Amino acid sequence: MFGYYRVASAVNKTTVGNPAKNAEEVIKLIQEAQSKEVSVVVFPELTLTGYTASDLLLNQTLMASQNEQLKHLLQKTEKINTIAIIGIALLEADRLYNCAAVLQSGKILGIIPKSYLPNKKEFYEKRQFVTGRDITRATTELWEEEIPFGVDLLFSDTKEMTFGVEICEDLWAVTPPSNHMANNGANLLFNLSASNELIGKAEYREELVRTQSGRCMAAYVYASSGVGESTTDTVFGGHAIISEYGTTLVQNGRFSLENTLITADVDLERLRWLRLNESSYSDGRRKKTRVIKVGQLPAMHELERAINPMPFVPSRFAEKTHRCDEITHIQAHGLIKRMRHAHIKKAVIGISGGLDSTLALLSTHKAFEIMDWDVKDIIAVTMPGFGTTSRTKSNAVKLCEALGVTFKTIDVTEISHKEFEAIEHDVNEHTVTYENVQARARTSILMNMANKEGGLVIGTGDLSEIALGWSTYNGDHMSMYALNSGIPKTLIQYVIEYYKSNISIADIIDDILDTPISPELLPHVDDKIVQETEEIVGAYELHDFFLYHFIKYGAHPTKIRFLAQQAFDGKYDEATITKWLKLFLRRFFTQQFKRSCMPDGPKVGTISLSPRADWKMASDADVEIWLEELDR
Repeated sequence: MFGYYRVASAVNKTTVGNPAKNAEEVIKLIQEAQSKEVSVVVFPELTLTGYTASDLLLNQTLMASQNEQLKHLLQKTEKINTIAIIGIALLEADRLYNCAAVLQSGKILGIIPKSYLPNKKEFYEKRQFVTGRDITRATTELWEEEIPFGVDLLFSDTKEMTFGVEICEDLWAVTPPSNHMANNGANLLFNLSASNELIGKAEYREELVRTQSGRCMAAYVYASSGVGESTTDTVFGGHAIISEYGTTLVQNGRFSLENTLITADVDLERLRWLRLNESSYSDGRRKKTRVIKVGQLPAMHELERAINPMPFVPSRFAEKTHRCDEITHIQAHGLIKRMRHAHIKKAVIGISGGLDSTLALLSTHKAFEIMDWDVKDIIAVTMPGFGTTSRTKSNAVKLCEALGVTFKTIDVTEISHKEFEAIEHDVNEHTVTYENVQARARTSILMNMANKEGGLVIGTGDLSEIALGWSTYNGDHMSMYALNSGIPKTLIQYVIEYYKSNISIADIIDDILDTPISPELLPHVDDKIVQETEEIVGAYELHDFFLYHFIKYGAHPTKIRFLAQQAFDGKYDEATITKWLKLFLRRFFTQQFKRSCMPDGPKVGTISLSPRADWKMASDADVEIWLEELDR
């Protein structure tokens, strides 16, 4: 389903030294995973014997029982196509290895030995095991069947999923085996672990799993031994974690006395394409690996994952202050560098009373405060035209007065009339010419004002407008420094709200946020805005969603639509999403010529459309195949 796979981490009730009891619990969890349409489920280390069996692992009786119960488990799961990864001790060439066995449909697909054996403090694995880190291209025999054995094994369904397995301490090593697995194409990583509980260890363990998923640009599924392990000297909490690309999707509550199974739907298609789009992944050194083809996996019928409708906006409110502070500092210091380099001491900015110009003014003001520059050298110009309402003009005036900047008003209606007369345009024809004359008049005024004052024109257009080409070429499209060019509209609203902590402007900001988004180029009616942008091009929250998934990892339009349906369920129907997605695609392709010559501006998030940095595209590329895919 669009590259999504359901994976699971299982923590079984454990009876140390009793493989039969452990196998029964494992079978129950595998059956539960199958019923939940899980593709792969991972269990804790040494699943059948218990990790804390310790020297009993050197006893023939326990080993014989483990192998007997492994065979029983295979028989019981012959009709189950969910892949299960369980921990076993393997006797090979008169050496004992701590291993992971990959099982599907009653068969062992491969066995992976542990590379790094802890031998310190409460851990003493070298008493029982030897490392398997140098074992490659090998097989082992169980029940007269040759089974691939070694650290060079990967498993794939030949579609989107390739997974690798490491065991406990492997993750804590300086160079985890999962690094090499990821370099060789594994986008899904599993870890069977026995990590005991200490004060603060759970937080560090989760961070380790999460950051490794980010470093490897993969999903990482972790299962650690539960409370049934021996408490002679240590206590195990049964920590289960599923992370994807630096974010923990789900983790369990530790210390459960019962079996636990957590699941998550991971987007492996996205991870594969992120590796092409986002990193130096292709420069990673590959090693020789054996890729084992897995059988057919359970089919997912519904996505059980929440899709964030606002991918540019932090989902956790607790991050708000930190994130907004970081954004405003990026903007402010970008502007500071540009002004100091150009030996310019004044900033000229057009103020409309709308979102974009408000953020540009606030960030410019912050830059001046940081440098202790006179805020009177910020020249804010409001340029009312045919569509300007008293509400937006009043908010522009109030904001400038509250910030103490130099404020000027220059009406563009007379200038526009003269332009209409010069090009013989009927003032009653409210065409694109009518609109663009005003936009270019405003830009001309700002540029000339900057020349007169020795200032820098601050661009106010945002990333969403740049993506859609929702600007007048050589009008508001142009500036001397595009301060908002790295911030999409949904994030601009979020950052502006952050400035409400300044009590003196809180009420003004509230009204600006409540004002419909509009270029105010068509004549107002009874002092009311008649030209609402989102009625013309669609909701910006949709376009920002489309932009994120289209640019971040090159998603198919059909997948973008599917995800939008999940994210905006109940708010927009499929027809509405399709309508605006088609418009987004058409405008994104046809308006590239504006991006090709856009002014400098600071990158703020991971997505930028600067032709000098992140986005290079032919201005005359054809959108046809993208639109056709939506219609198929």
